[in-house]
Amino acid sequence: MKIINPETNHIPQLRSLWKEAFGDDDGFLDSFFSTAFSTQRSRCVTENGRVVAMLYWFDCEYEGKKIAYIYAVATAVSHRGQGICNTLMDDTHSHLRSLGYAGALLVPGSESLFAFYGKMNYKTCCYGRRFSRQGGDKAVALIKIGREEYALLRRSYLPENSVIQEKENLSFLETQAEFYKGDDFVMSAYAENGHLTCIELLGNTEAASGIVYALDCTEGDFFTPGNELPLGMYLPFDNLVSYPSYFGLAFN
Repeated sequence: MKIINPETNHIPQLRSLWKEAFGDDDGFLDSFFSTAFSTQRSRCVTENGRVVAMLYWFDCEYEGKKIAYIYAVATAVSHRGQGICNTLMDDTHSHLRSLGYAGALLVPGSESLFAFYGKMNYKTCCYGRRFSRQGGDKAVALIKIGREEYALLRRSYLPENSVIQEKENLSFLETQAEFYKGDDFVMSAYAENGHLTCIELLGNTEAASGIVYALDCTEGDFFTPGNELPLGMYLPFDNLVSYPSYFGLAFN
C-alpha cells in the first residue's frame, strides 16, 4: 500500500469511495470537486493502483496561523478494520507539519468518532448551539451579499478564539447556500420546501423568526456560537498549545 497525494486521474475512484462512505449524490460531488478539491490538499491510500482510503482538507486560519480542516475521511468497506485510517491520519499529520501547518481540526460525524479521534490526541474544544424557530409575523431586513463581503463581515462577528474560514471554504459553501446580512447579524443559509436551514447565524439570534418570515419559510433550524453542542476537535502541532473555542462552517 502507498500513501500519496491523488492525481486528477484518481478522481473517479475518489468519487466512488465517497459515495460508498457518505452516500452523497453527483451534484454534491460536482460542487466539491469543482470548487474545493486540490491534489495538494488531499491524501489517499492506494493498493495495486486502487484507492482504498482518502481524506481532504480545507485551509483555515487560527491565531494568525494556517491550520487544516480535515474532511471526508473514509476507508473502503472492503479494507476496514485493518488500521488503514490510523496510518493515513498519522501520515497526514506528519505531512501537514512539514508544510508548516500549526494544527489540524476535524468535525466527527458521530459520538463514536469523537472517541476514535480522541485516541489520536484530538481534543473536543469547539462548541455551538442549535435551535429552531417558527416564522414570525414581521420580516427583518435582509440583504443578499457576495462571498467577499460575507468573509469580511463574518470576521467582525466571530467570537474570540474562532477559526477563520475563507477562500475555498466559502467557494464550496456558496454552491450550497446564500449569504445574507442584516442590521446586526450575518448568516449563510438555504431554503427548501418552506424550511430554512441556517448553516451559521452570527450576531443577533433574536432575529431568527423574522429571518424565517423574510425568506418565505414557515420554520427554520439555526446554528450559532454557544456551549451546548460539541462540534470540532483540534490537534495542535506545536508546543504552544492553544485550542480554538468556535468553528462554525462544518460541511457535513
